[in-house]
Amino acid sequence: MSFSPVPKFSFHEITDITPDFLEALGIKFLMLDLDNTIASYSEHHPSSAISIWADEIKNHGIELFIVSNSLRKERVGVFEKELNVGVIMNAHKPSPTGVIRAMTCAGYAPDRSALIGDQIFTDTLAANRAGVISIIVKPKDITNPFLALRYAAEQPFRAMCKKNSGSLSKKPQNRPVKPKQKIGATYE
Repeated sequence: MSFSPVPKFSFHEITDITPDFLEALGIKFLMLDLDNTIASYSEHHPSSAISIWADEIKNHGIELFIVSNSLRKERVGVFEKELNVGVIMNAHKPSPTGVIRAMTCAGYAPDRSALIGDQIFTDTLAANRAGVISIIVKPKDITNPFLALRYAAEQPFRAMCKKNSGSLSKKPQNRPVKPKQKIGATYE
């Protein structure tokens, strides 16, 4: 468990994250932030793109679960029902308690779990502190001046994480160590 604000992976948007990528990481339980990750603050239903993506993820045996700081029970309930997922509201991110509660409810360990969110100082910190893989996406809407400032402050941490290059979309290949290669050296 880490207090690091650096996410493990970064994607432009949530629908760019494929089942193959998640399977290569061994993920079976995928937690999702709601506001500005699944939908902008003004959207009250999942888009068709999000619904299709969620179905594809679930069809690959990966369970989805919303972990949100939101207190808007009616709005969160719509996403819970329409996406057919579990929900933890008022998760208190960056505290790891909401993430841990979600894993406990669903019966998954941290090494099989990941959290996707749009905020470094809430979502990434909560994921890292809970010991799960943290995945950051660009916020859906940053027109609010406060959100734009927060996003700007997060840029150094976003820049430090691994950008998805598709390298995890395939199963890792075992390559033999070259005879003269030193231990810990980079493979060519």
